[in-house]
Amino acid sequence: MIAWLRRTPRPAAPPPAAPHVRVGDRVLPLHIRRLAHARRMTLRLAPNGGAVRVSMPDWTPIHEAQAFAAARADWLAQQIARLPGANPPRPGGTVMVRGTTLTIVWTPTASRRPVVAADQLVIGGPLESLCARIARWLEAEALRLVREDVAHYCAQLGQPVPTLALSRAQRRWGSCAANRTIRINWRLVMAPDAVRRSVVAHEVAHLRHFDHSPAFHAMLGTLFEGNIAAANAWLKQHGRALYQPFG
Repeated sequence: MIAWLRRTPRPAAPPPAAPHVRVGDRVLPLHIRRLAHARRMTLRLAPNGGAVRVSMPDWTPIHEAQAFAAARADWLAQQIARLPGANPPRPGGTVMVRGTTLTIVWTPTASRRPVVAADQLVIGGPLESLCARIARWLEAEALRLVREDVAHYCAQLGQPVPTLALSRAQRRWGSCAANRTIRINWRLVMAPDAVRRSVVAHEVAHLRHFDHSPAFHAMLGTLFEGNIAAANAWLKQHGRALYQPFG
């Protein structure tokens, strides 16, 4: 038999490991975003602390992004240490709704569906499902509010209302896809109205300008009735806390 026919096939090479960075005793996935207009690399910790984001020029090799993140492992560790601890809703605790902190009042005979009364969130039903029911109520409120927001801004632009969905993303507050689908993170129902509306206005503006060009920012500045810088600053300072009650 010809010798080469007797050779054992070489095993396939293993797939390359997904980008990651070690922070203390944790290994976090590295989410890399290539930007055509970027001139340098920037680093951020995901709001829930479960991933690291690197934005970089589109010509930069991935290994440089990994080295960039690894060199800042101590800073990432400090950011993780500052994350608020888990604090699921419970009787006597609090939950934020549209920027207002409400005290949770649980009474077994009250409505299973949460009811806002002054500075309280009154709820009844089984105690073991309290957290899940508050989360479902908040998501329903988020969808109602975001629908109103999207319709308002689309009317201002003369755009048809696009397909809308809530997002449970761990990395983004909103997105606008090429097929005109807008997704908004449901946790924004806990933020002040102006913060939520700033994100919605941002994504609606992408229906006209699918980029972050000067024309896009000029349109957003006209479209949104509030202070974009103030809304962005609120999210930067408090955004991680929105993941605290429900993850």
